Amino acid sequence: MCGRFTETAPFEKVKERFDIERAEAEPPPRYNIAPGQDVGVVVQKDARRLCMMRWGLVPPWAKDEKQGHRMINARAETAAEKPSFQKPLARQRCIIPADGFYEWKRSASAVHKIPYRFILKGEILFALAGLWEIWRDAGGGMLRTFTILTTEANERVQPIHHRMPVILHPEDEALWLNPDMCEARTLSRLLTAYPAEAMEVYEVSTKVNSALYDGPECTAPRS
Repeated sequence: MCGRFTETAPFEKVKERFDIERAEAEPPPRYNIAPGQDVGVVVQKDARRLCMMRWGLVPPWAKDEKQGHRMINARAETAAEKPSFQKPLARQRCIIPADGFYEWKRSASAVHKIPYRFILKGEILFALAGLWEIWRDAGGGMLRTFTILTTEANERVQPIHHRMPVILHPEDEALWLNPDMCEARTLSRLLTAYPAEAMEVYEVSTKVNSALYDGPECTAPRS
């Protein structure tokens, strides 16, 4: 499961890290990105592009865009078998720039679940593996949406949640974005849990529990 994440770096740093050649927007730093919101997503066409897409994949045949609420994540192990994800997995893959993600742990002594933020050591930018799609309404209006792939949690994430988002190794990002690469076995090799020893985790404020709150306090360690 991945239901919230962060991307707190300035756009210029994101642009440099992911070799973005064209950008239709310059997203500001975000501290509590939630499903249903528009997010900067990197795709490979004639060039590396950053496009704004809504989080929650809506298949082309959906009657309305509400179906995206149920498709914020796609299980890496079964995505190739699901009609909603087969085409995107073959030809419409993307990466979502991030520098952290949240998961919640239930505690018998707490009224609310306790939120934790997972980062890579050094709090460096990383690429979440995603799939994107285009949906059109009855009037011909176009909506671009995406989903984040998840896999079995590593030893760092497991105590909090049994699933985690797929974090691509930097050397695999170009292969993942290449629309001409559709060999299932090669792609599945990329969709594994990131090494636990390269990650860190810490408890954060329950302010992150509200998707309406998106300030730096969300990422601060809880005192």
